[in-house]
Amino acid sequence: MLAASLDRQPKMKSVCLFLNKMPKLKRRLLLTALLLLAVSSASWFAIFLLHSSEEEGSPSNLGRLSASPPTPHITLPVDSGPYHNWQLFAADFEDMIQSFKIYVYPTNSASSTFASSASIFLPHPNPFDPKLGNYFSEHMFKLSLLSSSLITTNPEKAHLFFLPFSVNLLRNDPRVHSEPSIADFVARYTTSISQDLPFWNASLGSDHFYACCHSVCREASSKHVGLRNNAIQLTCSSSYFQRFYVTHKDVALPQVWPRPPQHALNPPHARDKLVYFAGRNQNSKIRQQLVDLWGNDTYMDIFPGQPSYPYEEGFRRSKYCLHVKGYEVNTARVSDAIHYGCVPVIISNHYELPFANVLDWSKFSVIVNNGDVALLKRTLLSITRRKYMSMYHNLYKVRRHFVWYETPKGYDSFYMTAYQLWLKRSSLRLSS
Repeated sequence: MLAASLDRQPKMKSVCLFLNKMPKLKRRLLLTALLLLAVSSASWFAIFLLHSSEEEGSPSNLGRLSASPPTPHITLPVDSGPYHNWQLFAADFEDMIQSFKIYVYPTNSASSTFASSASIFLPHPNPFDPKLGNYFSEHMFKLSLLSSSLITTNPEKAHLFFLPFSVNLLRNDPRVHSEPSIADFVARYTTSISQDLPFWNASLGSDHFYACCHSVCREASSKHVGLRNNAIQLTCSSSYFQRFYVTHKDVALPQVWPRPPQHALNPPHARDKLVYFAGRNQNSKIRQQLVDLWGNDTYMDIFPGQPSYPYEEGFRRSKYCLHVKGYEVNTARVSDAIHYGCVPVIISNHYELPFANVLDWSKFSVIVNNGDVALLKRTLLSITRRKYMSMYHNLYKVRRHFVWYETPKGYDSFYMTAYQLWLKRSSLRLSS
């Protein structure tokens, strides 16, 4: 070993002599390159050792080495978009499609007293008539139900029973027309159903329901105690302070007007107005307050009546569209805003929003208390662009829930409403 060491000494001296003769800059560059090569070699050697140890810890070598503890599985939160929990809802929705059955009382199931009023129980002959306006949803629900796969002709297999009278048609029938007469008609019809067939009495009417979007609706059940207190009311007037509306028993029906298909939404950058609202203010102090505060604001289009341009244009050109209680809490402005991609701003206390147990309205709308109307502009301007864009995109996702079809499909208004009824079903009946 001593001889080998002595033999290397001349070589080392030669190397040192060679380096000393090199220019200083070249010598530094060479030494730096050698240092980097040494570091790289050490790193590759470390990786080789690590790879070898992993192979030794593989399943084929577990007999020789104990395995290291597994890395815990981390479940990342799933983005449910505008929903409270999309996965749970979608699974339950599919169960509803497969299982839910509704029995519709035929027009001849009541006594002959109602034979001359058969049209009251039939679908509207022209549900897309623009004159129907606010009562479009009432007629479309019935039409969609009769065209759906949820119908059963065997009442013994039904989860729920539908009373097919139309308050809107009664309202336009000159033989009935008035609110007291409508209440009398509905009470007589319900009594007839309970006397002629056994299904009402089996549950005291708690598994029965009817649909209406007319303001007279809340009075229609007033003269039949069981219908008023037990049966489920599908209604657009879904407000806690309305007479005869019982939250957790009744169901909020979305008020939708027939609109032409809107395949592409106006993008956010093309919306040059902050706020849009147009409506009569005779029956609403809050609407009048809005006009007084911002009627002349060039950034906010608020009109006490018809706007100076087409009504629909206001929804297309604005970022936010107001829903403000007038005589009734319900209007089609919410569904119009959703249809045209304008983020709804809902100023109406005690309003039960449609599909609220499925949709998280805070993710695609703004809820403002009646007492905070004076802070409206400040509230909207404080919303960040990122938050607004999130609401805008979520709004696009919920549009399909606010559309009616003659033959229902997907997650449209009918099936979303049917899902609310599905949650109300019960197997409890007093007698067979």
